[in-house]
Amino acid sequence: MSICRRLFQVNTNGLSAACVNYASARFISNPSESTDLKGIMAKKIVEHQRRVKEFRAAFGNNVIGEIAIDQVYGGMRGLKALVTETSYLDPETGISFRGYSIPECREKLPRAPGGEEPLPEGLYWLLLTGDIPNKQQVETLSKQFAAHADLPSHVVTMLNNFPSNLHPMSQFSAAVTACNTESLFAKAYGEGVNKATYWEYVYEDAIRLIAKLPTIAATIYRNLYRDGSSIGAIDPNKDWSANFTTMLGFNDQVFTDLMRLYLTIHSDHEGGNVSAHAVHLVGSALSDPYLSFAAGMNGLAGPLHGLANQEVLVWLTKLQKELGDNVSDEQMSEFVWKTLKSGQVKHVVPGYGHAVLRKTDPRYTVQREFALKHLPDYPLFKLVAQIYKTVPPILLELGKVKNPWPNVDAHSGVLLQYYGLKEMQYYTVLFGVSRALGVMASLVWDRALGLPIERPKSMTTEGLQKLVGAL
Repeated sequence: MSICRRLFQVNTNGLSAACVNYASARFISNPSESTDLKGIMAKKIVEHQRRVKEFRAAFGNNVIGEIAIDQVYGGMRGLKALVTETSYLDPETGISFRGYSIPECREKLPRAPGGEEPLPEGLYWLLLTGDIPNKQQVETLSKQFAAHADLPSHVVTMLNNFPSNLHPMSQFSAAVTACNTESLFAKAYGEGVNKATYWEYVYEDAIRLIAKLPTIAATIYRNLYRDGSSIGAIDPNKDWSANFTTMLGFNDQVFTDLMRLYLTIHSDHEGGNVSAHAVHLVGSALSDPYLSFAAGMNGLAGPLHGLANQEVLVWLTKLQKELGDNVSDEQMSEFVWKTLKSGQVKHVVPGYGHAVLRKTDPRYTVQREFALKHLPDYPLFKLVAQIYKTVPPILLELGKVKNPWPNVDAHSGVLLQYYGLKEMQYYTVLFGVSRALGVMASLVWDRALGLPIERPKSMTTEGLQKLVGAL
């Protein structure tokens, strides 16, 4: 699907027929064979800037929604108020990356030699350009990531001196923030470059930031869980995920393929989630990509966002400890009802439900397919599969749940456990490494489109009451 089309996957109710036709027009894309990603981006940006300018001129005053008081108090849920070019979350079909579903990305994106899962580098190319890259283009991007993977010495020193009781996400965010000494955007802005070229410096920072994240993450992992052992050297001939798993200390090729899948499917989930929105918001103030990404990671660290897969595992472990591995459907049903009726997590089964989705998360489905192929007899996976069969009917019976189906968090932790990455507190760091692909691609486009500082109007309760005639 076209870059332009992403703009129009908002609700078109109330728009003129001409606007809907305009929104449906295919963006004529001729994927280049060039490996010069920045050069390809430069051409794409000029064309897309023109299209956005024409669209705003023609339809800028069209109303695309309305705001209810409940939405203002309810976390702005469902407000159509952001432009995110890289992905769109459909309630029925799930996430699409530039118009490609997860199964399509899994099929079409290049793979590593001998691998079965898509390379995240290929997804990053797709998120930036809207084009499916070829093998050579992805290999070139892998080499760029490897070339920029080293950390500044002061960041290494800081990581090695963090206390062991500092949460992995705190270390991750702090290290990313400290890397902004390397920001080409901050330096160029300080020198007064033309704002039309901002995107170029953000692009360069994004490449370097994404390149460094596995090094940061692996250093944290080794310091906390492997007695500070060395992460070793970056291999310029390995892809981004393979270097990451090697630095972590894992040599299982199937686990490496799992990480390629994990890093691909967790990369982007349109722009309204906390981590993506935080990056966009802080970036709109022209903070450099390192500071912007660190802000997003502080949001991802919250228990209502990136920590959710950890909560799933805690619940699964409790279930396994209480009932064992061989659980009858009746026992499972009783345990679920017990969870739902408890005061602490009333009406919540960890890993089930989603703010937008109304069907099974396709990210859950592809992980389930991976598990069925590689670990069908793993006891925790069997429990997850049984929960998948048991929970939705119960939630439907409850009658208060809009989406009784599992999301990505219901499965990801179980796969990591199977391959020996058992440290649950670390899982959100993996999520963060992946999420960089989506939010950095979006940030490049934010600056390319010259999006302004984000500053919505806030109201007091009294002001809202006056607005609707309640006073």
